[in-house]
Amino acid sequence: MDPATLIGIVLATVSLLIMMIMEGSSPMAIVLLPAMILVFGGTFGAAIAGSSMSDVKKIGAWFKQALMPAKVPPVSDRIATLVSLAEKARKEGLLALEAQVKQIDDPFLKRGLQMGIDGTDPEELRAVLEGEIAAKKAEDKVGAKFFTAMGGYAPTVGIIGTVVGLIHVLENLDKPESLGPLIAGAFVATLWGVLSANIFWLPMGAKITRISDLQAAQMELLVEGITEIQAGTSPRAVRQKLNALVPPSEVQQDAA
Repeated sequence: MDPATLIGIVLATVSLLIMMIMEGSSPMAIVLLPAMILVFGGTFGAAIAGSSMSDVKKIGAWFKQALMPAKVPPVSDRIATLVSLAEKARKEGLLALEAQVKQIDDPFLKRGLQMGIDGTDPEELRAVLEGEIAAKKAEDKVGAKFFTAMGGYAPTVGIIGTVVGLIHVLENLDKPESLGPLIAGAFVATLWGVLSANIFWLPMGAKITRISDLQAAQMELLVEGITEIQAGTSPRAVRQKLNALVPPSEVQQDAA
């Protein structure tokens, strides 16, 4: 799991448990299987109902994207790679990059450089690469929207569970000694609905959006680098232009 995601979930959960202990309640009081089944099952069901079957097949990949460490290399590494390629192209010509392209792991960078080596028109090359970026952002947006939708459904499903629980309470008004536990149990569903929405689903949607933005920004950086290499720009000018496209803190880190 991504350390940042793990730290956030653990911190939020521990804060809840500490509050319950300080209030004199047992953390096990909220572990009610019926309420949890309704909230998690109902939330997933509602989110799936609002999706297409092709989206449902991607849920596992979306969970992985939201929970696992993101594949976002340091910007300094990206810039260093592009400057190195610019130096070689400047000295030996664009065709000299043919062998070096085969050693590049990033498929986006590899495709862009290969198109440049093949003599693709600069405007067409940029249009193709920017189209790929737009398609990736659109796909990531669907995943983020799925978890955001779950964050909206969960509290409502929890309220449904509470209403069902209160109906059960009304059925047992002739047993005053059992009303307290029944009422408390009824509100556990609402707790799980609000808790799951704000500790799991909404943060996971925000995580996908953030990672998508970071990856798209790096892809845009690569597009600028590729077009400059294709144009025969000097390595120094390539570095200066790319540094101008990243946050100042990352430029300082790169310079250090």
